[in-house]
Amino acid sequence: MKAVVLAAGEGTRIRPLSASLPKPMLPVADRPLVAHTVDTAVVAGADEIVLVIGYEGDTVKDYFGSEYRGTPVSYAVQTDQTGTADAVNAAREHIDGPFAVLNGDNLYDPAAIDRLFEQRPAVCAVEVDDPRNYGVLSTDDGTVTDITEKPTDPPTNLANAGAYAFPEEAREWLEVPPSERGEHEITDVLANVLEQFAVAPVTLDRWLDVGRPWELLEANEWKLSEADRRLEGRVSGDAHLEGDVVVEAGATVKPGAVIEGPVVIRSGATVGPNAYVRGATLIGEGASVGNGVEVKNSVLSRGASVSHLSYVGDSILGRDVNFGAGTTVGNLRHDGANIEFTVKGERVSTNRRKFGVVAGDEVKTGINTSLTPGLKLDTGATTAPGEVVERDR
Repeated sequence: MKAVVLAAGEGTRIRPLSASLPKPMLPVADRPLVAHTVDTAVVAGADEIVLVIGYEGDTVKDYFGSEYRGTPVSYAVQTDQTGTADAVNAAREHIDGPFAVLNGDNLYDPAAIDRLFEQRPAVCAVEVDDPRNYGVLSTDDGTVTDITEKPTDPPTNLANAGAYAFPEEAREWLEVPPSERGEHEITDVLANVLEQFAVAPVTLDRWLDVGRPWELLEANEWKLSEADRRLEGRVSGDAHLEGDVVVEAGATVKPGAVIEGPVVIRSGATVGPNAYVRGATLIGEGASVGNGVEVKNSVLSRGASVSHLSYVGDSILGRDVNFGAGTTVGNLRHDGANIEFTVKGERVSTNRRKFGVVAGDEVKTGINTSLTPGLKLDTGATTAPGEVVERDR
């Protein structure tokens, strides 16, 4: 069965991290976000991966090439992002039998995707406390009977998780009319399948839709927790590594560094001397953590640098960010309330008591800069030495 993986979107809610990189290609542990989805499909038995690309699509193609983990990879281009059914329809010429559809910006419980492939036609669902903001599945005697979008009185607590295994006939039903919000919805395709086939519900034990920056942090917390200790790079005998720490070949851990896993230090990265790295942290390729720096529960993307005597907590740093010496990130409000963050011009709750800053690519801070919780620093933003930054820039 072919797996159609949707990776065409820009990800406006996760800006500035997606300003020049498609959201599915943002880093999660040792690979891009979408690679975790593709890995899940490969393990489940997909005989071909069809990646639907659009925004900065060459980045996706450069990573996966024509074959990934022994599985052929092909590409379809979604020119205009007008809904999930439109995205799958872009891959229509590649579909010649039963096919799965997975979102490239979601993380799925791998065992459930195995069941999805086995029980096709099927749809994945996740049990949620309040399903009113989801498409909700109705079931009867082990079969999905209906899907209702954002019902005020949900018939079940089974939210649609956006993973499907369709029969070949669904290929002819991909051209659906636009919904009330002007998009061509894959749920309308599912509704047609429900009328013709018995569709099995497959409940996920764990699922994450990565749409906003703190969800990328959560994705890293999930996948870093699955890392197994592996030391392939250069680790000083005077460094202390505790727990599941990965030091890839070509990475360097200098004397006096203390690293408490789960932590992944990617090829070409440098940590220390005397640095303290802890709590579900990714140090990306070629990134640098300087002398006396503490990094906690954060993502440092490729080429990011945090200079000596700095603190970064619960934050995401884009590519080639440079934090000057003594830069301090605040990640906790004095009143203990959840941190808010700006998404598409509106302040929304992250539902996290601790959340620091999101810095776009090539942000630079002057020495001794202080950054308050919940800040967004757009691509290329700068701060002055000794500045206290309390508003997005």
